[in-house]
Amino acid sequence: MFGLVDCNNFYASCERVFRPELEERPVVVLSNNDGCVIARSQEAKALGLKMGDPYFKVRELIQQYGVVVCSSNYELYGDMSRRVMWYLQQVSPAVEVYSIDEAFLDLAGMTQHFDLGRWAGEVRGAVRQRTGIPTCVGVAPTKTLAKLANKLAKTEFVGGRGGGVLVLSDEAERREALARVAVEDVWGVGHRSAAKLHAVGVRTAAELAGVGDAWARKNLGGVVGARLLHELRGFSCAGIVVEDEARKSLACTRSFGQPLTELVDVAGAVASHATRAGEKLRREGMAARLLTVFVETSRFAHLPPPYSFSTQLTLPVATDDTLTLAQVARKGLQRIWRPGKRYVKAGVVLDGLERAGTGPQAMLFGDVGVTPQRAGLMRALDALNGRFWAGTVKVAASVAGPGKTQAWAMRRDVKSPAFTTDWGELWAVRC
Repeated sequence: MFGLVDCNNFYASCERVFRPELEERPVVVLSNNDGCVIARSQEAKALGLKMGDPYFKVRELIQQYGVVVCSSNYELYGDMSRRVMWYLQQVSPAVEVYSIDEAFLDLAGMTQHFDLGRWAGEVRGAVRQRTGIPTCVGVAPTKTLAKLANKLAKTEFVGGRGGGVLVLSDEAERREALARVAVEDVWGVGHRSAAKLHAVGVRTAAELAGVGDAWARKNLGGVVGARLLHELRGFSCAGIVVEDEARKSLACTRSFGQPLTELVDVAGAVASHATRAGEKLRREGMAARLLTVFVETSRFAHLPPPYSFSTQLTLPVATDDTLTLAQVARKGLQRIWRPGKRYVKAGVVLDGLERAGTGPQAMLFGDVGVTPQRAGLMRALDALNGRFWAGTVKVAASVAGPGKTQAWAMRRDVKSPAFTTDWGELWAVRC
């Protein structure tokens, strides 16, 4: 059996944890640079606000109904996600963190010792008590059915008819659930596949489960389509994927708060991304062998393509050293830099990941290898940033000059405080 725990309206729920005055009020969270709506509370959904709505187009509606607007606070959301996932890892033998707000749980063998419906309800309550985040839980014999059960549990919970938990433990429950879900809402069915299914009269997940394997192989992606049918029929084709197996690459990218034309400004952004990438590597015990740096101009400007420039560099040895990554990233940026262009985004992508310490640690010539002194420096860097707040100690290239602001920093005009990761922004309790 598998469980899927999904946080309800996650970004909006994170905002409400530390701002109880937002309960029962419509709340939306905006994307980078306050561009589009990327998260909505249930009350905001009821007003007709859609995912991806440009903020400037719905501003009048937002003002009319007093919708609370929040800039993206990724520091808060990431930390709240880690808290939720940490607890789930304490109550399940294996956890696959599928996204920032949902995770699959391996419940193999637990049916012999637990009532899974009661157990899932207790887990849901404990997550709410420990983190303040509301969740819904779906339990089923396959991951696809667990996803479907979670969707129904969430729909019923929002409608006030359920307790946020749905367990599909037998054939009758599975058939009833499949009949209630549209085929386009099945996990793994995209727009094109849904159109093909509608063309042959397949409208529900139950009807999809009855499609022949040969037709599925021909029209739904070969083996992938056949596996989808087997999963809907209750036969598991995919197990839990732990994080070590899932991580193939690592990316740190951001759009700029304003278009940039100066190399020093873009280099500051790239250095910041390389710093963040190094921190992630060390936290996960990984090292990288390949580094890609890219910059982009606006695709909507009246300029000829290309819109994106990138280059990949091979590191002499796999490394998690921030200073090395920042140095190599700058070399890559200088290689692809085109003067006179207005850049709107940059990023660093790391590939060829391996467990740190499994490869050679030093080079015969040069100083690119990981020395004990540099490893100690990185530990000190992480300790300081962990003890105080992220960015307490930075690479010099990512710091603006005296009296200047970071020209590349995201625009977040209505960002809430970093309630859990910045000592200067913690809640103050006054007696």
